[in-house]
Amino acid sequence: MVSLAGMQVELFGPQLPSLDHLKHLKAKVHRSERAQRALAEQIEQHLDNPLAAGIGRVLLGQMDRAAELLDQAPACMEKSLYLAYAYRGMGRYTEALAALEQAAREGADSLLVALEKVATLRMAHEFEQAAAELAACGNYEKVSAEFHYQRGRLAAAQGQYEAAIADFQIAVELDGNHLEALFQLAYACDLRGTDQEALAYYQQLVQRPTPPVNALLNLAMLYEEAGEYDKAARCVATVLASHPNHPKARLFAKDIDSSRTMVYDEEQARRKDQQARILEIPLSDFELSVRSRNCLKKMNLNTLGDLLRITEVELLSYKNFGETSLQEIKRILDSKGLRLGMALESGTSSYAAQAQASGASEEVLSKCVDDVELSVRSRRCLSRLNIRTLGDLIMRTEAELLGCKNFGVTSLNEIKDRLAEYGLSLRKLE
Repeated sequence: MVSLAGMQVELFGPQLPSLDHLKHLKAKVHRSERAQRALAEQIEQHLDNPLAAGIGRVLLGQMDRAAELLDQAPACMEKSLYLAYAYRGMGRYTEALAALEQAAREGADSLLVALEKVATLRMAHEFEQAAAELAACGNYEKVSAEFHYQRGRLAAAQGQYEAAIADFQIAVELDGNHLEALFQLAYACDLRGTDQEALAYYQQLVQRPTPPVNALLNLAMLYEEAGEYDKAARCVATVLASHPNHPKARLFAKDIDSSRTMVYDEEQARRKDQQARILEIPLSDFELSVRSRNCLKKMNLNTLGDLLRITEVELLSYKNFGETSLQEIKRILDSKGLRLGMALESGTSSYAAQAQASGASEEVLSKCVDDVELSVRSRRCLSRLNIRTLGDLIMRTEAELLGCKNFGVTSLNEIKDRLAEYGLSLRKLE
């Protein structure tokens, strides 16, 4: 058993550690499953100290149990801060913001509180409010690494990767030990498709004494895509050495083995690529009347693929779009062997109808794919396709997912299994 004293931070001592020491303890605890078990055992032995025990639960990610303990603790700044973290982890953002306000009244650092509010609002998708909070901290620009880190996270959450990268770079320049900023810098480059830059940043991370698990797995993904399977396998093995039950690492190890033996069907790939190119043909390439062109533009229908997701009824219901325009569209699709609505399983393109057909609740469909247990390869594919929720995912076909680089049948089956757990399935063309 690993003792917490050996980690140089004593959570259950006579005095609660500082916030910096608690952050250090969290990093130490997440270095291995063994360390996490050690903390869990000590928490059970100190339930009579609800403040320290509750903080320990937050460090382990057990947010609901943490909140129960912290509610019993005496009022103090640390209680309010960690209650905010617990509420945020449970998606109770309004309560988290209220707890942060209370922490401020109890003497918490004003910049810390402001930036934690930014993080909370970002997670709640309240981007405008988050930006307003950041603007109020503008005097910390080029001074605080955490300020630039949070501004970068906000930019990345809105798909503004170039701005995010710039802020993460400043954060790392200001504080070379800000590992979260270095990881997000690597990840933003990864999503942007600048693999060599991402590779370099991930390599910096994994050279640390105890590399972050996500950095190792993402680096393994880049190695695998480059065909360097031995390097990829070594990264995953490093994760499994300290986290032998890590579900993503175990799945990824199987994926790498599959990649080594995967047979490449050149003809099948050619057909998929040809179909994808046809669906991406812009409607502006075809001769259309001014009325048809204007209506399609206002309806945000820009490619042939877009037309497969809408029905005749929906087109005709649009103002100024009549039978003549409909026949123009149908002739274009006929020439390519396509038809209106063929990409829809139920004959309607609306998201609500898709939800109704699936029988799923709005809560399930709005669930973030990041909260679903998926391998790194699957998660990377979904990021590339800008799929953020289960609702987004069920609007995609098997062919669209398989068209992603290094996304094979193993990953497809994994996604189908996860969707089946929610009573959902991928969209079928016919």
